[in-house]
Amino acid sequence: MAVKIEKKIKGYSVVTPEDKAKESARSEAAARKVEELPSADVIQMHERIERPEILIGSTYKIKSPLFEHALYVTINDIVLNAGTEHELRRPFEIFINSKNMDHFQWIVALTRIMSAVFRKGGDVTFLVDEMKAVFDPRGGYFKPGGVYMPSLVAEMGAIVEDHLKSIGMMHDPEMSDAQRALIAEKRSAYEQRSKKNSDVDPVGVAAPAVTGEGGHEDIEVTGEGVSFPPSATMCHKCSTKAVVIMDGCATCLNCGYSKCG
Repeated sequence: MAVKIEKKIKGYSVVTPEDKAKESARSEAAARKVEELPSADVIQMHERIERPEILIGSTYKIKSPLFEHALYVTINDIVLNAGTEHELRRPFEIFINSKNMDHFQWIVALTRIMSAVFRKGGDVTFLVDEMKAVFDPRGGYFKPGGVYMPSLVAEMGAIVEDHLKSIGMMHDPEMSDAQRALIAEKRSAYEQRSKKNSDVDPVGVAAPAVTGEGGHEDIEVTGEGVSFPPSATMCHKCSTKAVVIMDGCATCLNCGYSKCG
């Protein structure tokens, strides 16, 4: 059968029977290599997985200013592929207990739905974003440390997020070394300026250094659980009450965000 070539021929090669044999041998070798790879016997979660007699769990405490009694959130995990290199912990059920019965109905409904989602398996991390986006029409509150919570459900979402991070289902975006250095520099600069202002009175006369309510605002610069000045405002990026005015620009001492770039 004749084939008309309508384009300019830029090059050609002749495929010999030897070339075909080599190509076939390479394909067979690649197929054997794939077959020799160890197959992972991974158990996927589904509705047919029965609840074991014993589950590993963690309990978290919520003390909200919205009501008197604390809430205790317990999340139990199931261990998949136990004893193998593919061992995983996945959330299986959640319970919330409190002496306060005002929220009993919706708490029971919420925990049953969340437990059903956990047992379905797959990617359950979407629950965190959905819960943290719930806002209380009466207004939210600040947790110790200055972190703003828009509602009680949002704080439950933060607890689920912390738990999923602890079992390896979620990961924090790591700060770069440059960003960490910038935050440390901003905190140090604010502390030095605060101390300098406390050592000089309004007319320029040196005064004894004071701390607390009558003097400059206390701030811890290093270590976990960093505290921020009482006059700090909330950062819209990290939802932490850590924004101060430095050199005429609003700067967050927690994440380094600045409106001036």
